[in-house]
Amino acid sequence: MPKDRAPTRIQKKNRAAILEAALNVFSAHGFRGATVDQIAAEAGLSKPNLLYYFPSKEAIHTELLSGLLDTWLAPLHDLDEDGDPMEEILAYIQRKLQMSQELPRESRLFANELVQGAPRIHEALSNDLKELVDDKVTTLTRWMDQGKIARVHPYHLMFSIWALTQHYADFEVQVRAILGEEDPFEGADPFVDTLYRKLLTP
Repeated sequence: MPKDRAPTRIQKKNRAAILEAALNVFSAHGFRGATVDQIAAEAGLSKPNLLYYFPSKEAIHTELLSGLLDTWLAPLHDLDEDGDPMEEILAYIQRKLQMSQELPRESRLFANELVQGAPRIHEALSNDLKELVDDKVTTLTRWMDQGKIARVHPYHLMFSIWALTQHYADFEVQVRAILGEEDPFEGADPFVDTLYRKLLTP
């Protein structure tokens, strides 16, 4: 799309429709399985019209991932080193669980990218994510040294939180097939709270 003038209302609407459609398609089929034709059909646009806004499916995917990474890291940024350690960790876990409930497509988009080796966000993972996690691990380790939470491997604590909370989005079909009509998040909330309180209580 030409960038020498401000987009019109229709252009903004079409661009948003493309990104919304792409999120559906990529989260369902992964990057390799998705096609521009599928995204165009999902958005209700012709393929040439879509390509006016984005030159390729790579460009659409990159746009989605760049916005998603900021969203994904926000709850970890909010972990406050000056707060109550147990409550800060549990609040982080609850925010991650809430994201799985409210943003399941985004979670699957991120998971699909990682399964493929993260070719489009590997640099961000190796820099932005690693730097942030290292910083929070320093905070976790200090809390452990102060006896405020039990001593566990801080990196594996982070990995377990990600695995446990994102499972409900990334494996939603399996979870719902087993639970049937039961809302998985009604049981997940108290379960993760109890699990991590018992794990981290000194």
